[in-house]
Formats: sequence, C-alpha cells, structure tokens
Amino acid sequence: MADVDPYVALTKAFSGLGVDENLFISLLGKWDRNERESYRSHTTGIFVEDERQFQRWNDHHLLQLRQEFLRLKDAVVVYTMHPWERDARLFNEALLKGSQHHILIETACTRSSQQLLGARHAYHSLFEHSIEEDIAFRIKTPERKLLVALVSSHRYEGPRVDNNLAKAEAMVFVNAIKNADKMKQLVEEEEIVRILSTRSKLRLMAIYDHYKEITGNFLDEDLDGDLTLKQVVQCLCAPQAYFSNILITSLRLDVEESAKDSVTRIIVTKADDEDMKLIKEEFQSKYGTPLAAKIKEVANGSYRDFLLTIISESD
Repeated sequence: MADVDPYVALTKAFSGLGVDENLFISLLGKWDRNERESYRSHTTGIFVEDERQFQRWNDHHLLQLRQEFLRLKDAVVVYTMHPWERDARLFNEALLKGSQHHILIETACTRSSQQLLGARHAYHSLFEHSIEEDIAFRIKTPERKLLVALVSSHRYEGPRVDNNLAKAEAMVFVNAIKNADKMKQLVEEEEIVRILSTRSKLRLMAIYDHYKEITGNFLDEDLDGDLTLKQVVQCLCAPQAYFSNILITSLRLDVEESAKDSVTRIIVTKADDEDMKLIKEEFQSKYGTPLAAKIKEVANGSYRDFLLTIISESD
C-alpha cells in the first residue's frame, strides 16, 4: 500500500462492480476519526459539503454502494439456482421492470428447447401463471406476438438444413425489409415471426448467410431500425458476438445499474455452457483483451474473484 495513494485505493474500493472488502479491513478499519474526516474532505466525488458545514455521502453514490455490497450475494444466489428456476425468475423480473425485453429475448433465444420447456414449468410453479399469458398481459407493444412465440418455441435441433428453403426464407426478410410499411412494423409481420420462432438455429444461421449473399449486408445491420428484431437475430445467429458486445459495454465504471447487472446475468447463466468459452474467444478477438483482464480492471473484491473463478472453469 506504500506505493499507492490510500485515498485513491479506497475510492476505487468504493467504485466499480462490487466492493473490495479486504481493503476496507486493512486500510479503512485502521483509520482514526481525523483520517476519516480528511478522506471525506478530499473525496468530493463521493462526499459533498453540506450547507451546515459537514461532509456527507452523495445520495446517489450511497444508494449505488448499497447495491454494490449486494452484487456478490445476488451472483451467488443466481449461480446456485436450478437453471429452470433461474430462467423463470429472469423472465419474471424482466416483465416486472417493464422495459427489459432484451432479457426475455436473450433467455428465450439462447436456450435449448428442453431448457426453455423446463423454464416454463418452473414459471408455472413459482408464479402460478404461464410466461405466455404474463407476456401477453403485460406487454402492449407490437413486440408482444413475437415474444410470446419465442418463449413457447420448441425448435428442431438436429443437423439437417434445407438450403433451398433457407434461401427462400432469406428472401422473405429481403422483401419484408424492402417493403416495410410504416403502418405495420416488421416485428408484426407474420412470416417474420413464424421463421424466427420455429426454425432451427442452424436453419436461421443459413438464412443469415444467404441474406448476406443476396444483399451484401448483414441481416442484423439492416434491422437497425427495429431493436427487438435486431436482438432476436443476433441472439439466434451470433450469440457470442451479442454477449461480447453487452459485456464490453457493461464492464465500465460509468454505466447504469441495469448495465452492471448484465455482467452477472451473462457470466452466471453461461457458466455451464460451451457458450462461455466461445464468448471469451469472441471477446478477445473483437476487443483485443481477455475477458478476465477486463473484469480485473473494473470489478472489485470477492465479486471480482467469484466471476474470475466462474469463467476460468471453461478454460
């Protein structure tokens, strides 16, 4: 600690993802009242000068810090859950928060048919509703039909792909995007919903490739105007790239709480899948740094160590 400014070190322990519990013990626990007062006076980002002449916590930072103390607990609880319960609770939380359609999409599109069926069973047990009826009741926007279809999907998971049909269905996307009607959004097109919610992932990857051959563009790039469809296509056809992008966006100090939550959600839910190894490879290839190094840079304490332990299991 002699070579490190103790104020800087303590401020870092209070910031980022998680908190550095050991530093609180080894440094803060040894400070007397005058040293703590000096720290408050010199750390204006965390403390503010009250009009009655004392330094008090910045309210926003205090709320944020309370959440950071809970981050390890939340990660451990989710990691310990049965995957069916975990996904059912992710579905429910996304619906209760209202604007987190991406969590519904991630979960529905990156699970096998059996995993998704198990999550629906767990949802029945935990909430005494079906996920389909809760989506239909809570979501009033045009995405509703597609989201219901995705969570109830039971896809073929074998190796067979009919390339002629895949090319024909790529043309469905070409024509739908070309002739998009301002009165009816693409996400409402019945053929688009049918293809995305019923075709095998290998078939959808073939459709993605044929679309590029036909138009010269990537399908998800041509869906920039429809975030829901863009996310669905990315999660079905290029999940490693999708999750790597979410992680690099979330592993920063200046992001919102919902973005920070994405780090736990992705790493913990992908821990037991081959996907984690592929996500790490994609992350390093795309951003030039290992995922573990980025976690070490941003996260703190036991939360950081827990994430690093999880991702090391896929090496």
